[in-house]
Amino acid sequence: MNQPQAHIVDDDEAIRDALAWLLKSRGLPCTTYDSAETFLAAWTPAMSGCIVLDMRMTGMSGLDCFDQLHEQASTLPVIFLTGHGDVPLAVATLKKGAFDFFEKPLNDNELASRIEQAMALHADQRAANAAVDSVKSRISSLTTREKQIMELVLASKLNKVIADELNISMRTVEVHRANLFDKMGVKTAVELANLLKPGR
Repeated sequence: MNQPQAHIVDDDEAIRDALAWLLKSRGLPCTTYDSAETFLAAWTPAMSGCIVLDMRMTGMSGLDCFDQLHEQASTLPVIFLTGHGDVPLAVATLKKGAFDFFEKPLNDNELASRIEQAMALHADQRAANAAVDSVKSRISSLTTREKQIMELVLASKLNKVIADELNISMRTVEVHRANLFDKMGVKTAVELANLLKPGR
C-alpha cells in the first residue's frame, strides 16, 4: 500500500478501465475503486501517490469524499474529474486545496502528466516530513545537559564560556558536545545550525 500509485475513484467502469490502461502504459501504478465509499474504506495515512476523483458519483460524491479526506488529514494530492457544468465547483475545490481538475472528455496525455506531477509532489512532501521527523527524533534522544549545551553552541559560545555558564569543566563540555554532535549526526556547529533551521 506504501508504493506510490494513482488511486482512481470513479463509478463509471469504462472510465476506470481507460484510465488504468493509460497509466499502466506510462509505467504508473494505479488502483481503481468503484465508489468514494470503497476508497475511504481502503484509505490509510500510509498511502502515497495521488487520487483521481470523479466529482459526481452514485452514493457519496467526490466532493464529500474530498471533505472526509481533509478531516482525516490526508496529504494525498487530489485531481478531480468533472462534467462541463461542474467547472465553477471544481475551481472552488482548488481553493480548498485540490491539486487540479480535468473536464470530461479527458485529454489523456495532459491528465497523465499531471498525475505524474502530483505523485512526485507527494513523494517530495513525504521525504521532507520524514527528514523533520528524523531531526525531532534525534533531539528527543539528547539528555537535558546535551540540550543545554546545544542551545549554547547554537548561540556561538565557545567551550570555555559554556563551561563557565554551566559551572562544569571544559573536559565535560567537550564530552557532552561530542555526544551531542554524534547523536545529531553532524560534525560542526555550522552543520548543527543548518540542520535545525526553521522551514528546512
